[in-house]
Parts: sequence; C-alpha cells; structure tokens
Amino acid sequence: MLVDILKNKKIILGSASPRRKELLKSLGVDFKIRVAKAEERFPKNLQKEKISEFLALQKAKELLLELKENEILITADTIVIKDEKILNKPKDESEAFEMLSFLSDDVHEVITSVCLLNTHKKEVFSSSTKVFFKNLSNTEINFYIENYKPFDKAGAYGIQEWIGQIGIEKIDGSYSNVVGLPIAKLYQKIIQFVS
Repeated sequence: MLVDILKNKKIILGSASPRRKELLKSLGVDFKIRVAKAEERFPKNLQKEKISEFLALQKAKELLLELKENEILITADTIVIKDEKILNKPKDESEAFEMLSFLSDDVHEVITSVCLLNTHKKEVFSSSTKVFFKNLSNTEINFYIENYKPFDKAGAYGIQEWIGQIGIEKIDGSYSNVVGLPIAKLYQKIIQFVS
C-alpha cells in the first residue's frame, strides 16, 4: 500500500488547484500544499507534451530550495491541444466563448505532465486523453461561461462540471488526467520513485 511505502516520507503538492488536491486526496495519502508562482511561459519551439513537461518542471524548480530530505514534491501542468493549437486559460468571456466554440463538435487532446522531485532525483512523465465534444449551442456555451466562470481552466472547461456532463460524448484515456492529474499512473510512478 502507498501509505506504508510513504510512512517515512512527506508528500508536497506544488499546486493551488482544488481539483488536483481532491485527486491526490483520493490516493489516501497525507500531503501539504506549497504553491509555485511560476509564470506559465515556455519556449515557442516545444511540441505537445514537452510544453506541459517544461511547465511542470519549472514549478518544481521554484520549490526545490524549500524541499527537505524526506519530502517528495509533486507538480503538474495540463494543456489542451486541438489542430496543433494550444488552448491556455481564457482571459475573459469572449476568449472562453471562442475556445469552447473551437472545441465544439470535434475531438481534442488533453495532456497532463507531472514532475516528481526529491533532494536526490526527479522524474517527469505525461499522460494523454482524447476528449470528444458534441455540437455545443451558443446558448449552452454562454450558460456555462456565465454560471461556471472557467477562467482558471485550460481550454475554458472543467470535465467534472456541467459542460462535461452535457457536452462530452466520450473520452479515450484517463478521466482524472483531464481533471488535472493522471491518478492511476501517478500512483504507480510514486511507488517506483520511492522504491
């Protein structure tokens, strides 16, 4: 069991995301939160998961100096990609509307990269999920933006919210990955990291 493996270790989640906090809690481990304030900037020549890997690593590097000997830091970054276009967090209502219209009636990819770090080593890995949206009406998009204000979410939506319930026809891959942490893969990786 993970709890036994981690009995002499402390887990630190380097994220303020309530969704990541809930997902990590579902593994049944105790953890503390320390938030990285790294700006989400990356070199323009990076491709797909290399972008989220770079950003997850940046967050980890920022918290490295605070890390104690028995601590394991977990940082993550999620990106949404469609037609080679990266959809970050929307700035306002009109950008959120534009993004959701772009995702409507099509498939896109959600990549979450995770960095595990202690004072001796690091490991970065990624998980990818394909998400299939139905044709969303303007009324549905506006209702969602107005009521759920998805401005802190890549691609302007949360799969666990109303839009995910009514708009997503199917996914190919990990559901928790789309929420913000590929929890089954993370579980295995933590075991390997500590062993």
